[in-house]
Amino acid sequence: MLIPRQKTPNLTLPTLDHGRFDLATEQSERGTLICFYRGLHCPICANYLKELEKRVSEFAERGVNCIAVSSDGEDRTRAMAEKIGATSLRFGYDLPLSVARDWGLYISTSRGKTSIGIEEPALFSEPGLFMITPEQTLYYGSVQTMPFVRPHFAELVGALDFAIANDYPARGEYTGPV
Repeated sequence: MLIPRQKTPNLTLPTLDHGRFDLATEQSERGTLICFYRGLHCPICANYLKELEKRVSEFAERGVNCIAVSSDGEDRTRAMAEKIGATSLRFGYDLPLSVARDWGLYISTSRGKTSIGIEEPALFSEPGLFMITPEQTLYYGSVQTMPFVRPHFAELVGALDFAIANDYPARGEYTGPV
């Protein structure tokens, strides 16, 4: 389990059109929003990423970089970027499932073709959304077992405004006896 205020696992991946992403060397004022998504086969992911694409500039105004990541290969990732009309959102691909598990993501097995007629990979990770500080510590995290009911980006932008204005620390950091 990832713990707020503690270092996250490393994350280094190829991206579409933006060189190599390396969380350890990512430069931003307030951190990086990492949106792990299931892959091209998931219509809910496509809608979710469309919403993130609309909000990339709002996060950037607050000093936060954004990247969407999946275990899909380059071709499927490019198809997803094109499907959502991405112009601002970076896409990382070839996420090793062992790294997905390091991040606490759940792994699912294929059920064949989805409702949109695209074959699921044999194994893939379920969604996760993380805000990582410039020091590579966890600030915010949400992990899911299913594609449904994800955090809203508009609410996250509002929460970020509150956190900035109030110097609000990451919460959930306590690991002692209970």
